[in-house]
Amino acid sequence: MSFIETDTQKELRAAVASLGDRYNYRDYVLPKARAGEPLTELWSEAGKLGFLGVNLPEEYGGGGAGIYELALVQEELAAKGAGLLLVVVSPAICGTIIAKYGTDAQKDAWLPGLADGSKIMAFGITEPDAGSNSHQITTTARRDGADWILHGQKVFISGVDQADAVLIVARTEDHKTGKLKPALFIVPTDAANFVAQKMDMDIVEPDHQFTLFLDDVRLPADALVGREDAALMQLFAGLNPERILGSAMAIGLGRYALDRAVEYARERQVWKTPIGAHQGIAHPLAQIKIELELAKVMMQKAATLYDSGDDMGAAEAANMAKYAAAEASIAALDRAVQTHGGSGLMAETGLAAMLGAARIARIAPVSREMILNFVAQHSLGLPRSY
Repeated sequence: MSFIETDTQKELRAAVASLGDRYNYRDYVLPKARAGEPLTELWSEAGKLGFLGVNLPEEYGGGGAGIYELALVQEELAAKGAGLLLVVVSPAICGTIIAKYGTDAQKDAWLPGLADGSKIMAFGITEPDAGSNSHQITTTARRDGADWILHGQKVFISGVDQADAVLIVARTEDHKTGKLKPALFIVPTDAANFVAQKMDMDIVEPDHQFTLFLDDVRLPADALVGREDAALMQLFAGLNPERILGSAMAIGLGRYALDRAVEYARERQVWKTPIGAHQGIAHPLAQIKIELELAKVMMQKAATLYDSGDDMGAAEAANMAKYAAAEASIAALDRAVQTHGGSGLMAETGLAAMLGAARIARIAPVSREMILNFVAQHSLGLPRSY
């Protein structure tokens, strides 16, 4: 692993940052978020420029790079306050799983659209009683001739109103043992008996969350992704990228908050002295910078391990990166508000509106407590606690 990025990666950062400048937080994202409107224009242009599919195979219109490069895209957009939640879901989770395990027909049908942004696929794993515990999922899939019938419920599913389909994690019965095992299905959002109900979230965000009801949704045989008996491996192939991209979004948000704080600390004068000259202001901002950089290094390690094929090493690093990024991001935003004083809570500043979005990083896609469980068990070798 090199800490020196290639010229191509540096150029990609610069190009994405330029796009983020044009679709920045105050002028574009915040008005959209307050209106509850998706970032359609940004998504479309990012797709046309090849940013959304940078990790997908070249033969399907992608950039042929890795999760490292997609995380780079997410980080730079988020650093302008323009992070795209559906980048975590559509190209990172769903695109990765289909590229690795999908049939040729599924790849042909989905990957070009996921790469250029003309198609969006949401991801449905979380359930009211199971959370993200794939072993407790109750959404079931049963065969009916050549078809599959899906029945169950999902909750906190992002961007379903923008999606063409949802990659649903269900469970099928192993007829040899009678046990249920996970399987992945592509469910079109216009399928009969598929109902998406918008959730009432108290967060200023351009993307919405949904509860899904699958009341015996009939799907053709080719809706099953990959092998029926390999779903856990296929599922985990998407969850590590999810954590890495979530880390990138949190780190970018933290960078945005820190930039606004530093900008204000340079300009704001009290008794003819910029407030940034005082250690009471400067030292906490310097500490935030250090914490963001440490989280970023772990994110880069996770992405590098994942792209090299080290799934176990990537899992540990991705969980650690997500934990560190969430903590650093929240601290950065809180410090930015504090640096601004009362101005930090004004609507025109926009920082207070980010508080809910930043707080999500401690909960989704996996809570900090579950990360601590993972590290305790897998990294430290302690007994399983749950």
